[in-house]
Formats: sequence, structure tokens, C-alpha cells
Amino acid sequence: MRNLKSLILSKNDNSLIFARKFTALSQKKTLVTSALPYANGPLHIGHIAGAYLPADICVRFMRLQGKDVAFICGSDEHGAAITLRAKKEGTTPKKIVDQYHEQIKKAFQEFGISFDIYHRTSSEEHHKTAADFFKKLYENGSFIEKETEQFYDPKAEQFLADRYITGECPKCHNQGAYGDQCEKCGATLSPEELINPTSTISGEKPIKKSTSHWYLPLNEHEDWLRDWIENGKLNGLQHHDPKEWRNQVIGQCKSWIDGGLQPRAMTRDLDWGVKVPLENAEGKVLYVWLDAPIGYITATKVWAEKNGKNWKDYWQNENSDVLHFIGKDNIVFHCIIFPTLLKEHGEFNLPKNVPANEFLNLEGQKLSTSRNWAVWLHEYLEEYPDRVDELRYVLTSIAPESKDSEFTWKDYQARVNNELVAILGNFVNRVLVLTDKYYGGEVPAVGDAVEGTEEVLKAIAEAPEKVARAIESHRYREGLSEAMNLARAGNKYLAETEPWKLFKTEPEKVKTILHHSLQLTAALSVVLQPYLPDVCKKLHEALAMDSFDWGTSQKPILKVGAKISKAGLLFQKFEDEEVAKQVEKLEKAAAANAPKSIEPIKAPTSFDNFVGMDLRVAKIIEAEKVKKSNKLLKLQVDTGTDIRTVLSGIAKHYKPEEVVGKSVLLLANLPPRKMMGMESEGMILMAEDADGNLSFMSPEKDFHPGSTVN
Repeated sequence: MRNLKSLILSKNDNSLIFARKFTALSQKKTLVTSALPYANGPLHIGHIAGAYLPADICVRFMRLQGKDVAFICGSDEHGAAITLRAKKEGTTPKKIVDQYHEQIKKAFQEFGISFDIYHRTSSEEHHKTAADFFKKLYENGSFIEKETEQFYDPKAEQFLADRYITGECPKCHNQGAYGDQCEKCGATLSPEELINPTSTISGEKPIKKSTSHWYLPLNEHEDWLRDWIENGKLNGLQHHDPKEWRNQVIGQCKSWIDGGLQPRAMTRDLDWGVKVPLENAEGKVLYVWLDAPIGYITATKVWAEKNGKNWKDYWQNENSDVLHFIGKDNIVFHCIIFPTLLKEHGEFNLPKNVPANEFLNLEGQKLSTSRNWAVWLHEYLEEYPDRVDELRYVLTSIAPESKDSEFTWKDYQARVNNELVAILGNFVNRVLVLTDKYYGGEVPAVGDAVEGTEEVLKAIAEAPEKVARAIESHRYREGLSEAMNLARAGNKYLAETEPWKLFKTEPEKVKTILHHSLQLTAALSVVLQPYLPDVCKKLHEALAMDSFDWGTSQKPILKVGAKISKAGLLFQKFEDEEVAKQVEKLEKAAAANAPKSIEPIKAPTSFDNFVGMDLRVAKIIEAEKVKKSNKLLKLQVDTGTDIRTVLSGIAKHYKPEEVVGKSVLLLANLPPRKMMGMESEGMILMAEDADGNLSFMSPEKDFHPGSTVN
């Protein structure tokens, strides 16, 4: 980066052309991938903030450095999530992926994500690449074939892939967890771990049935994976610096390895996907987490062929780095499973870094596609086609780089109005308007010395290095902050020197002020280009910038006498009415998608069964959490005749101190039941609504413990 001396922006096609003597920079290649989005629904801002915007910033920055970088992505069009959507909508998987592939691709283009190629895994090229990859591993002896009992839906007469099974999460007790992952707590699961599993196809309880699959024995790879992830070493050599990897990436991988890796099936019993290229494999396809990441390889091949390049230079050359940008729910797949597959193949580079982001929340809640609690990218682009860079700015400002963060429309408004409009837009507008007014739109020569100029020159000189250092360390929020600090320095300079007051009395000082303010504006257009490409393009055109350098201020970017033009207002304020409109839109969407179903009345029972239940008023006198359980509270209740222990699954709804002293209804003659090593002597009656909220059933008046319920 520091050796780059010339970066030329062509007036004709806006492409970046680099000086011949620095072509050595292109010898080092970088392959950047963003997680392939499932083509079963649209993109929301959580997706963008997690895997796509930071990758785009990184790639744009590297291109400005003159590096040879390929930015690869595409739609993930296989897996049970696609077939589930197709069944739900009464259509075919092919129609689903065609619809959403085009919608997602269009949204990426309009948002300015600058992929070199956006491909798809349903293509013939990918089916061949993935099948060949599997066959190579099979011939290498990388798999073990074994027959196991897997979940089968006898009513639907088919084996159930992980996503066809739902049940209670063993970690957080979410009732809607899938067989591969709980979307509430993010835990990676297997169907066998689910409590009370149910088929999503028929709603029936599945049975176990024997089937044969090919497994990747991850347990045999623990030693090298640990050394690679924790120490950055591969085959005894230093592969990467583990200090450059994010803590949550290493931590999650270490947790998996420490817990003991298990063999993982690389094939599935499905009819949608890449067919297993072996005899006697009828009805079997490749596991989506083998199939999907190979999509990166396929897309690179297709892109290279169309552009006269060799795809192997990016995947198999020792002088090439691979970077995977993902969300935290994909860490295990990109840092354990896919690297193992690549290493077993033997011809591919493993990633030098996997900058995984945490999750983005929305208005105090987790983003939820099922509840429509999301800001959908395609809808934002339809409503605000001229505010693309504003969303890029806000999402980068709150990027969940090390912990979950939150998007709110009020915060969006504050960042647009108080930062983009008041700081960046205000500075640039004043500089260009004053230059047009005083000098007919020409860059003035430096005049008399002005106090504060040295500070401005220092800020201009240091900003490219500070921003570059942050981006190279994948600290994109910090890089944006450093770039905006340069705009703040410019505003401070204008505010303190007030050239509009000096023009008549000290015109030579005004020349100095506006000359350096224009140079600062030009510098801003460089350091902000990876973040705000549309805005910076406007600035380049307004400043008539033929050439500029990244990371150096040894000479002014703009020449004295150069003709510039007004850029117009770069940003518009986001008004209160828009905030209210967007919040109301969210609330209406969530309300429309809230569960409305009420459990049906159960089958008739007898009066004798009812009178056989001993229902009593009881009073909770003590309460505490049960260790190692997220669900249970241990209650001591006074029944009027004794003090007994009752374990109740209400810990997610009530704190212990909230229930002490409450009068409740107790089913007192249930046989004792052992739970978590303790006996529970009864059941507290609770009401539960369609959303899963619980409430005590309590007597209207203050009845004494032991009072009967008839």
C-alpha cells in the first residue's frame, strides 16, 4: 500500500488504470468471497451488514491499491430450506430459486455490491464441479460409508433432511428449532439433539429408519485443525497470523474442537441438489455444506474463463490469499468443515482469514423473516433509491464486528442528519459554493499563512494511512470513523477561519483556506470511496479529478487553476415523518405475521377424570433457578397441608424474586417426577397464549393455601 505512487481514474470509463512500473502489485492475488445467500427469500439489512458490505469495502479498497482481487458470490440454491419453501408455496424448487436468484442479484447490483461475478449453484457448471470434487475426495479415501438410522416420515414416505425436522432446542428451549440449527440462539444442532422432533412435511412424529451415507470423519482432523486455527500453522509452516482473526471465530471453533468433533454426513436423501456421482447412490445428493462452498470455486472458474484468467491462480497459487466474509452462524462451516474438505482434496488454498460478523438486531428485537420483522433491502431500494450510500454508512457505523449491534430508524436518522448532512455534506457544500462564488470555480493558489493550516495538512496526510490500517485489519467501523474525522477537521478549519468574513479584508488568507479545503475534499473522495462509492463518484466529477493517490499527500491532488463544479447537496435530511412511517410499517408487518392460531379443544374426557384431579390454591414461599437449566425454577410451595418442591418451566418468563408470595393453582396429586436430579411434587397451572407467553392462574381473592378448586 505504501509503495503505490500512481492511481489514475479515467475520465472516459471511470475504470482504474495503474502505472506500468507498479504492475508488480498485481502478482499477489486475493480471492474474496461472501457467503452464498439462500435463494429462498429476499435479503434484509442483517445479511448486508454481516457478509456483504464489509467484503465490498475491503474489495474496493484493494482495487484502489492496485491489487489483483476477485470478488466472488452467488446464490445457494440447494438444501432443504429451498424445498421447504417450495412445498409451502405449492411450487417447484426450480421456480423458487429462479425467482429469488434474480431478486437477490438485482438488489446487490442496486446497492453497489461490486461482485466480479454473482453465480448460482443450480448451474450445470456447478453440478459438474461439485460432483468432481466429491469424487476426488471419495477416491482419496476421505469419506467413511456407514449405515445409520435417520429420521423418516412414514406418512410422507421419505427421509427427513435436517431442515425438515423441528423441535425444542436443547440449548435455549426454543420450540421452533430446526434439525441443523436453532435460529433463536444460533446453536448448531443435529436432529438427534432436538426434544420432541416433528416432521415439517406432515406434522407427524418421525421414526428412525436405516439409510447409508458418506461421512467426513472430522474427528480424525482435530489435531491439525486446532494447530491451524489457534496457532495459524498448516503442515508445520506458518499459514496466517491467528492474532488477525476475530476472537469469536477462534472461540467458536475452539469450542467445537474441545467438545470433540464427530463424523458428519456429506450426503442426504433428497431429490433436489447435486447428485452423488457414485453407483448405488440413487436418491442421494450432496450435503448443502459440501455443495454450497464449492460454489465459490465454480463461480471463480466461470468468471476466469470469461475474463481470460486462470482460476487456479486464485485458488491454488501459493501467492494468493483467500478471505471468506460470513456471519457468525456460518463460522463452523467455513473454518472447520470446508477447510477440511479443501485439505483432503489437496490442491486448494485454505482461507487466510474469515472475518465473521455477529448479528444485527432491529428495533430492540432479533431480525425475523418468519415474523417479517426486517428491513428488506429491495423494499428500501424501491423507497429510497437515492439513499444507497446513507444505508451503507449507517450499517458500517453500527457493524456487529465483535458483538451483536442494533439498527433503529431513529439512530439511522441521527447518523444521516448529524453526521452525513451536518458534517460531511455541509463541509463539501460550503467549500464548493465558496470556490464558485469567489473564484469562478477555479482552485485558488495558496496565499497568506492562516492559523490552523498545519493541523489540516497533518490530517490530510495521516487520514489515508489510518483508514488503510483499519481496513487491512478488518476494522471497518474504525476506518469509516477515521475518514469522517478528516471531514470534521475540515469543518473545524472553516468554522475557526470563517473565510466568508475575511474575503473583503484579507482575500489572500481566503485563497489559502479554500485551497487546502479543496485538497481536503479531494482526499475525502479517496478515503471514503470504499464506503460511499456513489457520493465519491459525484465528488470526483465535481473536482475533475484525473488522477489521485491512495495513502499519500506528498503533493496536492488538485492543481491550481483547475476548474471545478458544484456537486449539489450530497445528502438530504431524514425527517421525523419518515422514521414514523418505517416504524409503523414494521409494526404492521409483525402484527400481520404474528401467530394467530389457538390450540384446538382436546378430545372429550370424563367427569370422573376431572374430579380425580386434586386442584388446590398454593402459595410460593421460595424460588430459585435450577443450575444447568435455562427453563426451570425450583419452587417451595405451601399447600396448606405441607411444604413441597415443585419444578416449573417458567424461568424464561419470570425471575425467582417475581414469583415469591404469589398464590397459584396447583395440581397436587400428580405422582412425583424426577427432573434434573430432583423430585417435583405437583404442577403449577399456567395459561399460555399463541405467542408462547405464560401467565399464572391465580384466584381472584386472597384464598388461604389448601383451598380446593372445583
